[in-house]
Amino acid sequence: MIRALGYRALQAVLVAVLVGVLTFLMMQALPGDMAFRIAAGRYGYDAVNVAAAEAVRQELGLDRPAIAAFGVWVMDLLRLDFGTSVISGASVIDEIRHQLGASLQLAGAALALSLLIGPPVGVLAGLRAGGWLDRGLLVVSTALRSVPQFLMGLILIVLVSIHLGWLPAAGYGKPAHFILPALTLALGLGAVSARIARDAMAGVAASPFYAFGRWKGLSEGQLFRRHGLRNIGVALVTFLGLQFAMLVEGVVVIESIFGWPGIGHALVHAIFGRDVPMVQGTALLLGLGFVVLNALVDLAAHWIDPRGGVQA
Repeated sequence: MIRALGYRALQAVLVAVLVGVLTFLMMQALPGDMAFRIAAGRYGYDAVNVAAAEAVRQELGLDRPAIAAFGVWVMDLLRLDFGTSVISGASVIDEIRHQLGASLQLAGAALALSLLIGPPVGVLAGLRAGGWLDRGLLVVSTALRSVPQFLMGLILIVLVSIHLGWLPAAGYGKPAHFILPALTLALGLGAVSARIARDAMAGVAASPFYAFGRWKGLSEGQLFRRHGLRNIGVALVTFLGLQFAMLVEGVVVIESIFGWPGIGHALVHAIFGRDVPMVQGTALLLGLGFVVLNALVDLAAHWIDPRGGVQA
């Protein structure tokens, strides 16, 4: 485990270097005048002109060599200074803290909802592999995974918000605003986690040690708690940990549809506005967050199954 954590630390350093270089190069390669884009982000496209763009160019030093600008960013980063947004003028770390917090709230709600939807059904289907519940789960999970998330979000808005009027179609700040975007993300995630739980449970239920537990006279509940839960736990924890990272990093469309002020929505606007410090800081923290989450998943899997295999 110590060696695994050391590997994750090395991975974090490599991720920081690669993300920093690649985001900087991609931002430099985007078409258009960066000074004009930044000025438009500050003052609006109707108010921007050549003089405003030139003032931004001089203020931010956009006419200096790209390697010099990258060197300044690296030196600031070594001092744990992520810089300031060239659009809002606010600290990048403060902007990210607010936006990432909103995304984490949405991702956490979606993950919790998917745990209520998927694994319990998957475990029941796995205990009776080949039964009607198992066949029905296959059909429903395939259907849910085949529907794009943006389409699922629009369907829920039309049905629940417009026709039934039960929930707000968009917004942020109230508990009711969580339900539709979280449900949109949770349906697809719950479909996959149900299949993973089903396959893991079916394998455990067909194993010799599970049959031996029945022979010893253990009830189905005792069998599941002693032998089933731990053996399906590693697969579920690994999947859900990685999916949580994907949720945080991949909710751009959902945040845009539901008006959610999260990190994905902010990153898109930062790219359009050529807010290089904001893009670099966001991409770096997301990359490092993915590494940290992988390390936590490794620790959780080791705690559930110290041998790294099936626990009978």
